[in-house]
Amino acid sequence: MKRLLTKKIFSTLTILTLIVLLAGCGNSSSKQETTSTQTTISADKLQGALKDYTFKIGTSGTYAPFSYYDKDGKTLIGFDMDFLKELQKILGFKIEGDKLQAMDYSPLTTSVAEGKLDFVVAALCATDKRKKVMNFTDTYYNAGLTVITNKNTSPKEITGIDSIKGGKYKVAVEKGTASNLYLAAANVPQNSLQIHDSITTALQSLEDGKVDAVVHDAPGTAYYISTKKDTKLQMVGKWFAQDQSQYAVAVSFKAAKSNPQLMSILNTAVKKLRDDGTITKLEDKWCKAAK
Repeated sequence: MKRLLTKKIFSTLTILTLIVLLAGCGNSSSKQETTSTQTTISADKLQGALKDYTFKIGTSGTYAPFSYYDKDGKTLIGFDMDFLKELQKILGFKIEGDKLQAMDYSPLTTSVAEGKLDFVVAALCATDKRKKVMNFTDTYYNAGLTVITNKNTSPKEITGIDSIKGGKYKVAVEKGTASNLYLAAANVPQNSLQIHDSITTALQSLEDGKVDAVVHDAPGTAYYISTKKDTKLQMVGKWFAQDQSQYAVAVSFKAAKSNPQLMSILNTAVKKLRDDGTITKLEDKWCKAAK
């Protein structure tokens, strides 16, 4: 009887072991299938790789020298606009309605996160927080954040980012930007922050002496200071948060899911534009003040 019971137990354990092994093989197969969808594309197959696609693409239109309106108030110009045209030349995709959707950064990031936009080309910083809700291509521009003060009205004690973390000074920032995210992550007291819908009003508040400082992307700030007649503003301290303020094309999860090759295609195109000197030419054309 004892021998028979032992035999039954052994048989049961053997069956259970086989079930577990089969389940393990099933999981391994599923992972393999998922990995296989992440296909890559070679540079020689890049030309016209997206010629059959039409995308909803957003930008800001408020951040010179990357995406802003020309003097006519209608034509979008800047580094990002030229960069987007170069991507189109290579890949052949179309823009829905032949028109970019321009909006402030907060609705812009929300729209791509929700899949209402396919791409965003707007000097958008590839932050860790944003990566949880959208994809990013490889970096096409290395930026950084900076503290801006008014030469006449800002306290002289503000000499960089560490000066304002304690909440002693009134600091303006644009809603939804990398600067906004950085200050929130650094636990800067909320009552010391003045949140603006656009960087234009934030900078004007500092020009008027209504706030003590502004935190913003350094390249755009350098351009503003170099082109704004009679500005009282200056950058103080070193650039910071470079790892959270690199510009990349944001791509919705929805768009990437519909074409498993999309991210590879875009990354290969970005690399091509970097390797052939196109990105350097765009930097020389638009970003001299930031160099």
